Amino acid sequence: MLATDFGREVLLDLTTAEREFDLLMYPVSMAFRWDDWQKHFIEHSMKKGDFSEKWEVIKSFKENVLDNFAKYQVPVIALGPNTSKEAVCVVFEKVNTGGKPLDAFELVTAMYAAAGHELRRDWYGKEGETGRQHRLAEAMRPAGQEVGIVAGVSNTDFLQAISLFYSRERRRAAAGGGKHGKELPAVTANRAALLNLPLDAYKQYQDRVEQGFVQAAKFLHTLNIYRIFDLPYQSQVVPLAAILADIGDAWSHEGNRAKLAQWYWSGVFGELYGSTVDSRIARDFMEVPEWLKGGETPSTVREGTFHADRLKTMRMRLSAAYKGVNALLMKEGARDFRSGQKFDHAIFFGENVDIHHIFPKAWCEAQGFKPDVYDSIINKTPLSYRTNRIIGGAAPSSYLGKLEAGGPETPAIAPGNLDDYLQSHLIDPAKLRSDDFAGFMQARQRLLLRLIEQATGQPISGVESVEEDESDEETVEASLTIAAA
Repeated sequence: MLATDFGREVLLDLTTAEREFDLLMYPVSMAFRWDDWQKHFIEHSMKKGDFSEKWEVIKSFKENVLDNFAKYQVPVIALGPNTSKEAVCVVFEKVNTGGKPLDAFELVTAMYAAAGHELRRDWYGKEGETGRQHRLAEAMRPAGQEVGIVAGVSNTDFLQAISLFYSRERRRAAAGGGKHGKELPAVTANRAALLNLPLDAYKQYQDRVEQGFVQAAKFLHTLNIYRIFDLPYQSQVVPLAAILADIGDAWSHEGNRAKLAQWYWSGVFGELYGSTVDSRIARDFMEVPEWLKGGETPSTVREGTFHADRLKTMRMRLSAAYKGVNALLMKEGARDFRSGQKFDHAIFFGENVDIHHIFPKAWCEAQGFKPDVYDSIINKTPLSYRTNRIIGGAAPSSYLGKLEAGGPETPAIAPGNLDDYLQSHLIDPAKLRSDDFAGFMQARQRLLLRLIEQATGQPISGVESVEEDESDEETVEASLTIAAA
């Protein structure tokens, strides 16, 4: 029924079959049941005496509209039993160009269905069952938060981790059979590998890999990475989970955790997981476990170089390294300016911690500095929402004085204690108290570079120029003046 004026005025009433006959309205649900509909229409129209005047319209509708449905030729592509899976997938994609693109998970789901396995049920759950997607979203979920840190793991990420185990198993079997070099199958998690992942391999590794992702959530929490929003690279979670699934409880040993952290930060600050990561995922899966046993340093650790000047250009959360600096500061014991508390997960969420300016944006703009300078990660640090409110847009000397004096929102803080809090953020208290923006930026850049160098275990390229600039304060002032002009 179609009505207006809050249902008081009926514009179209099709609540009964008789009303449909009178108004010549044909229900789509009867598209393939013409004979039934026609019989009742004739009976109704003969009783009303208007059959003759309506029949030509009904007949024309049948011939020009309904017959198109009944006679429509559905194209069929027949594939022989020897057709490769890759060819089947190409056909699927070609005929599906007008719909939703088929990803590897959907194609693997179709292949497993032929063997009676419901892959979608495994992942999404069904009929009251909890799927893996939900279980991963719940892993290490902090109280009051909707999801945990690995809730962004996709179904194809999960298949990739399983593919790493299966392809390594095939490579080892081939090596045991006497093959070597290029004869050995590659360890890989690319699209082609997922489409060739047998159901028995999926069943063999599914629980182990799921536990690997759960352990990855725990590991990320040890690095003070608590939210998906703050995760440097989603793609790096795949090799992390696969490595943890492979080594089992060995990751809890202090020496192994330190190496894993070094590998992780090397990927973040080397910005190695931004694109075309399939080969790197496979290499890390093969190399990191061997490194933990005393083998060679992984390529990601060797190649994860960071240039000193990169700090100045990191201004937005889109940068993995930007997120990495924030997490590293919290990991190394940064304490809130106001409360003096370290940012464990309870404080992080309870105090609404985020990245904020140290020299406030309003103050910097009043001094003539441009965003390219004051928006750098060098001038930002993790702080609670309440602390950032106290800071406002005032000069550092002003808000530090306010923190020391105390007030309605916070008790007085002893200057020595406040200096300790500042130093935990790698801030020189003297330069902050004197509103020395140029000196602060230079000193903190140097200390942040040392922090990154310590985390990655690799020397920072270009650090010599930073040390040289530090010795000439006028050079720093000039560079900031030019940037602000």
